Amino acid sequence: MLMTPGPTAVPEPVREAMSRELINPDVDPRFRELYGRLTERLATAYGVDPDDDGVADGSDDAARDVVALGGEGILGLEAAVASLVEPGTEVLCLSNGLYGEGFADFVESYGGDPTLVAAEHDEPLPLDALDDALAADDADFDLATMVHCETPTGTLNDIGSALDRLEAADSEILTVVDAVSSLGAVPVPTDRIDVCLGASQKCFSAPPGLATAAVSDRAWAAMDERDPHSLYANFLPFRDVSDGFPYTHLTTEVVALDAALGLLLDEGLDAVRKRHEAAAARCRERGAELGLETVPGPERSSPTVTAFEVPGRASEIQERLREDHDVILATGLGEGAGDVLRVGHMGHNARVDRVEETMDALAAVL
Repeated sequence: MLMTPGPTAVPEPVREAMSRELINPDVDPRFRELYGRLTERLATAYGVDPDDDGVADGSDDAARDVVALGGEGILGLEAAVASLVEPGTEVLCLSNGLYGEGFADFVESYGGDPTLVAAEHDEPLPLDALDDALAADDADFDLATMVHCETPTGTLNDIGSALDRLEAADSEILTVVDAVSSLGAVPVPTDRIDVCLGASQKCFSAPPGLATAAVSDRAWAAMDERDPHSLYANFLPFRDVSDGFPYTHLTTEVVALDAALGLLLDEGLDAVRKRHEAAAARCRERGAELGLETVPGPERSSPTVTAFEVPGRASEIQERLREDHDVILATGLGEGAGDVLRVGHMGHNARVDRVEETMDALAAVL
């Protein structure tokens, strides 16, 4: 049983959809219809009303175009930077984890000038340090990046407070948020974010292969001004696909994500979120019974993933769970890889019965 925080288990109706006859995306008009339905469903998941020209709350400020690029979720992070950063672009990278820090690496690789405002991986976002960076005499940021759910530590970040500070300091700063591991299971303030990133293989429970984004008008304008040099790591070619796609799209992955979103929306976003909360609560309750502590503490842990502290034992426990119980969990990433064991109660796997089976196996191993 796959209980990792992405890729997640793919439900049978999605697998069945993938097995149907292939649609050629370059010549078959049915593919454009399929892609259009996919982006409408994505808009609903993002909280943008597809029936109101992409406007979620009746204001132009909330308008977003939703796109789906062919590539694993990390493509979205790089494409956001590649589309908005050029030599000399000043970028504030707010971080308390591996992916937050990774934004700074992308910025450097595209010639930008990153300012990393970082906390330790088990700490909250450094909001006081953010205030200091924004108030500095030489502060002149074009862009700010942050991560909603830092999957390696199971941390759900308070991005609302960070956005408040950015808007108060300089409303012209564009914002990029990695919501890859929260979108579809946790409310995301998409209407306050210029580029909000998602992916197929996390809470949507489709296979890895599509990077998604909701993009504001002012972000599109900034991309037009910068004229990105990459074709693949570039959102602009997907802004208008009425005359075709920039490359042969990943047809089967589009079919899969469309089917997965259909299941999610049939269930209802509120019901899906409650299901994630219930699964997370039970996972942590069972963990506490086993004497396990979570990395960031329960008040900052994400409904999509629980990271348990198992100093020095993560790989051993992971192997025994896989070999003896056919349960697959993930270890940590980066420096703490050997000290963290992660349970992904995310997407299709956010179900109490699956959590119970997983924790029964973990109890037997421990």
